Amino acid sequence: MALETVALSPNIGAEIKVDKKTLLEGHALAAELRDLLERRVVLIARGLDFDDSEQLAFAKMLGRVRIATIIKEGDRGILKVSFDKTLNPDFYKGFLGTFSWHMDGPYEPVPPWATILTARVLSPTGGQTEFANTYAAYENLPEGEKKYLESIQVLHSVEVANRFNQNPEPEMVASWRKIPTRVRPLIWVHRSGRKSLVIGASADHVVGMERNESDALLNRLVEWSTQPRFVYQHQWRLGDMVIWDNTGALHRVLPYDMESGRRLHRVTLESDEV
Repeated sequence: MALETVALSPNIGAEIKVDKKTLLEGHALAAELRDLLERRVVLIARGLDFDDSEQLAFAKMLGRVRIATIIKEGDRGILKVSFDKTLNPDFYKGFLGTFSWHMDGPYEPVPPWATILTARVLSPTGGQTEFANTYAAYENLPEGEKKYLESIQVLHSVEVANRFNQNPEPEMVASWRKIPTRVRPLIWVHRSGRKSLVIGASADHVVGMERNESDALLNRLVEWSTQPRFVYQHQWRLGDMVIWDNTGALHRVLPYDMESGRRLHRVTLESDEV
């Protein structure tokens, strides 16, 4: 069964026209969804109203669910993305980097492949999520620059990803520093043969390059990748589901009232690429 989809822009995003029952019972759709996700980077489905068990069941159709044991509810694979201190104190203290363009986990041995978000409580204003296609950003670079970037290695750090948090608690800084930094190629050559840029808030510096030159290069590549032609901004409605290919995208949330109770439920899917 072929999915009915609508492109959201020329370079990124597709809306899936599907009901909950079809999606949950459509194991045969998994391969089509994975292929569509690589091509379009971000997929949305309006008004599905998944509960946690349905979201997890759908995620397991697509891939291997990551278990986040340090977060409340994490033993079930669900992370409640909220700045409500009573609901999720770890998110409140340690994830202000969500407001900057970033890729999840480039400092990990294997960054996660994809993320599935569902909207449960929304802020009256703000809180849109933006995605930038780093496959398309790479593919549209001049050929000479692509060749220049091939040999560049970048050091990534979870502490750097949160560096704009000016007053972190000492124990939080200590927890960040327990996570090893990692050097990665600036260009990710995927198993499919496609290439994407590995950049964003976690990128500390280019290995072997002077700091000023390194900062200029990394900032320029983020600016290039986040041009409107490569970006999709999602205006959330209750019940929405959004999936994105973390290995080929940057994302960020736009500012909103942290006291609003905004809450999204997240499931992360593991990758077997390196």
